[in-house]
Amino acid sequence: MAFFGNAHTVDPATAQQDYARLMGPGEQIQAAFLLIRDTILFTDRRLLLVDKQGITGKKVEYHSVPYRSITHFSVETAGTFDLDAELKIWISGMPAPIQKTFTKGVDIYEVQAILTQFVAR
Repeated sequence: MAFFGNAHTVDPATAQQDYARLMGPGEQIQAAFLLIRDTILFTDRRLLLVDKQGITGKKVEYHSVPYRSITHFSVETAGTFDLDAELKIWISGMPAPIQKTFTKGVDIYEVQAILTQFVAR
C-alpha cells in the first residue's frame, strides 16, 4: 500500500527489530512512520531518517538527528487540492530544512505531537 502513497505508522516493536543495528545500548524506538520508501524513527534519544535511494532501494542513507539540534519545525496540513501534508525540520548549522511529505495514511498532528514531546525536553 505504501507504493501507492498510503504512508502509515509502523509498530515500534517491529521497527526496533528491523533497525536494531542502528540503535545504541538501551535506545528504544518510540514511534515510526513509513513514507512510501523512506522511514522516520523517533527514538528516546534522537530522530532517525532512513532514506532509501536508487531504483532498487538497496542503497540507504541514515540521518541521525539529536533532538537538541532541532532549532524549530513546522507542519503543513493537507489541503483541498494538495492532499499531502509536509513536515519541515530545521537543524542547527543547516540553512535549509529537512522536508518529509506525508500522504493521507498518517495523521500529521500525531507526528507533530511526538516531535514536540522530544524537542521540548
